[in-house]
Amino acid sequence: MVLPFFGKKPAPAGSPAPRSRSGSGAVGASPAAARSRPVPRSETSTLDFTIAGGDLNRVLAQCADKVHVEEGVDEMAPPAEEAAILYANGGDDEARMVLEHALQTTVDDTTRFNLWSMLLDLLRLVGQRERFESLSLGFATEFERSPPAWQDLSANAARAGVEPKVQTINLSGHLGGQAAAQFAQLIQIGMRAGALRIDLSRLRSADNAGGDLLLRAVRGLRRAKIKLHLSGAAHLANVLAGLVTSGKRSDQTLWLLLLEVLQYTDQQERFEELAVDYAMTFEESPPSWEPPPAITASQTGAEAVDAALSRIYLLEGEIIGPNTEVLRKITAFAADRTKVEIDCSRLRRMDFVSAGTLFNIISQLHTQGRLVVLTGVNSMVAALMQVMGLHQVARIELRG
Repeated sequence: MVLPFFGKKPAPAGSPAPRSRSGSGAVGASPAAARSRPVPRSETSTLDFTIAGGDLNRVLAQCADKVHVEEGVDEMAPPAEEAAILYANGGDDEARMVLEHALQTTVDDTTRFNLWSMLLDLLRLVGQRERFESLSLGFATEFERSPPAWQDLSANAARAGVEPKVQTINLSGHLGGQAAAQFAQLIQIGMRAGALRIDLSRLRSADNAGGDLLLRAVRGLRRAKIKLHLSGAAHLANVLAGLVTSGKRSDQTLWLLLLEVLQYTDQQERFEELAVDYAMTFEESPPSWEPPPAITASQTGAEAVDAALSRIYLLEGEIIGPNTEVLRKITAFAADRTKVEIDCSRLRRMDFVSAGTLFNIISQLHTQGRLVVLTGVNSMVAALMQVMGLHQVARIELRG
């Protein structure tokens, strides 16, 4: 689901956070609201905020001629802005009160749906299952559709469900046929653990016998549904590319290994070109493009910058305070990509300063002509991103 494009301009740096105010959508209370006593709304404090590296409005102005804005779309409802900022600042209960009160006084269908989505996501983020299930019935009745499924997205649940680290196997030097015993052990490790990381970045050459061992191992683990991460896949692809020649019917195993390894990178266009060359050279159908499921950075134990060797950059947990190094590494990850996909499905919270840093980074990528897609964003963080104007320089897709 792509985040609605509200066209809301963010506040200038250093301006006060939005306060609660009555909008045109809040015409009157519903019958249910009339029976409920409104919950007092909390006033947000004034935030002294400046984006690292420059003024937000100046950067937005630079990007304005490169951004497509949908016409006729309403601004974000003020209570949604207020709740997003309260949540970003750690005010879980205050954000919930604002959303619940807004639902008692707002009648516009689109606004109500967005407020409901934020409230239900908030309850999942703080782990309040009973309240979530109680309110889900009201959502289903009002919109005649199934509410989002319960998921405990709280910090406690995340700590309890930490994925086990995956063992890394390092390959180096020349990839030859003498390593058969080691590859048999490699396969056993992967089968036993259910996941495996193979570091290929130190391989310098390969022959058909060694290529056959690695190809059989990778294909066998894939068929067994073992999660496999090939770190340094792009490096090995470059090594193999120097060993095969289009039109020369030799080293077929190395051709097939090259096609396999490329599927662990984001170089689909290069894969497709090579597949055509393979078909013409060997007069047979090449393998199809089937990227495998990726192991997360938290499982591999690798730092986020190492994710530049995979297809998706991962943001997770809570990104708050001055430590924004994980955000700054996005620039390195995006260096050789025209489409930059950032997985936010495990991102619970982001504060105002971090959101500003993220905007600054993504706006620079946008001016370079790169498409940035933020996937799996929860509704509370997505609303903050809209307040900051991130929807003007990136595509934001909400989590289900």
